[in-house]
Amino acid sequence: MAVPTTRLLVLAVVRLLQPVHGYDVRRELLSWRADDWAHTKPGSIYGALKTLERDGLIAVEGVDQGAGRPERTSYHLTSDGEKEFGDLMRAVLFSAEQPKYIYYTAVALFPHVPRSDVIAALRSRILKFEAELVILDREVERVLAGSGDPTEAEPYQVADAMGLAAAHVRADLEWARKTLQRIESGQLDVWTPGKKGALPARLVKPE
Repeated sequence: MAVPTTRLLVLAVVRLLQPVHGYDVRRELLSWRADDWAHTKPGSIYGALKTLERDGLIAVEGVDQGAGRPERTSYHLTSDGEKEFGDLMRAVLFSAEQPKYIYYTAVALFPHVPRSDVIAALRSRILKFEAELVILDREVERVLAGSGDPTEAEPYQVADAMGLAAAHVRADLEWARKTLQRIESGQLDVWTPGKKGALPARLVKPE
């Protein structure tokens, strides 16, 4: 069973910084770049806080309001929340489940689109991955340059999560470069009728 990532991360941050405002939970997770490597979006964080409170896993610590600022509710973890956090952590820690990846489908269907489109898409993909790696590597360096104290900076483990994300990007980048080279050299040709893996001529899209 897939573990609800946002639920687990929000529980973790409340546990780490309690009592903590919802705004600070959101800011903390964005500073971890969880929106990138865990697909945790700002709106879903507030939704998770409401769901966790409804389920009795976090509770309201207090509500305060500063001058010219809306009310801010702070939360702490309940005993049930501590148990839920432990259960979710064990489930995800021992999981070897691979994410579903839509690009696998695209690769399997390469012959159904013109060769020039596949080449253009691979070149674009390579540029995007190269840029993403620069950002991830810089973020890892930034986190490790901090104190690692979660009350004042991102914990060092966040750099490990970003490093894992970077490793996946590097593997994808290497595959894209090799595949592009194989196509451009003619080693991989699934577009020419009669070639291994090619579609019947009547289904081949013209360049």
